[in-house]
Amino acid sequence: MSNTPNLQLPYVAAGQSQKHVTVNEGLRALDALVHMGVASRGQASPPANPAEGQRYLVPAGATGTFAAHAGDIAAWQDGGWLFYAPRAGWLSWVADEALLLAYTGAGWVIAAGQYQNLPMVGINASADTTNRLAVSAPATLLNHAGNGHQVKVNKAASSETASLLFQSNWSGRAEMGLAGDDRFRLKVSGDGANWANALEIAPGGTLGIGTGAGNAAVTLAGAIRLAAYPVAGLPSASGMGAGAIVMVSNESGGAVPAFSDGTLWRRFTDRALVS
Repeated sequence: MSNTPNLQLPYVAAGQSQKHVTVNEGLRALDALVHMGVASRGQASPPANPAEGQRYLVPAGATGTFAAHAGDIAAWQDGGWLFYAPRAGWLSWVADEALLLAYTGAGWVIAAGQYQNLPMVGINASADTTNRLAVSAPATLLNHAGNGHQVKVNKAASSETASLLFQSNWSGRAEMGLAGDDRFRLKVSGDGANWANALEIAPGGTLGIGTGAGNAAVTLAGAIRLAAYPVAGLPSASGMGAGAIVMVSNESGGAVPAFSDGTLWRRFTDRALVS
């Protein structure tokens, strides 16, 4: 063997003359490869005035002296470019991207591996022991991988909380989910301290608006306001479907609620056709 197996440093041969030449060659390689940090991996042509010792990862399609050295480490040493072929497992810090790369044997990739069981992750933000995933960004995209996509919020027991909280300046304004039981609630607040149930759905499907869900399909906490239309502006009774309810604002005798029989609008008061 004339070179070391990993860094390919030259050995000094027995009885070799001018041993300093071989030693200096090895030192140059060590200086280029140990604790490797390159200026860039996007420098397609050699820079005009490189600093002594400056290094680059040569990209595909490079030109000039860099041509035919894609993937190699180019180092400006002793007034010229020297090229070092990487080996699997080598690492390099890319300064202009603040990125650590690893050589797989086939190419340079981000030296991340598989992220599993990380204690916390902060993306442009600082995570903590409560908010173990923290993201600070204009938007967060969760995309499908071929078909649909689900966001799952799981709790340990019925008495715990699984919800989405919406805040204004770190003060809660709306929350939806399962809080303290298995009823779905949409709650709102004006100050983050006092909350009101805007909507509640029991596991059986009954709905409460402004109050708890009861045995009836819908339970209201107060009055209900129907959409009002003048006679000439009523929507199609058949289009709305039988059972639809509206308020007719200018019916003869005054405003009156009306229902659709599937074909026509009829007054609640006497079932007469709205006219």
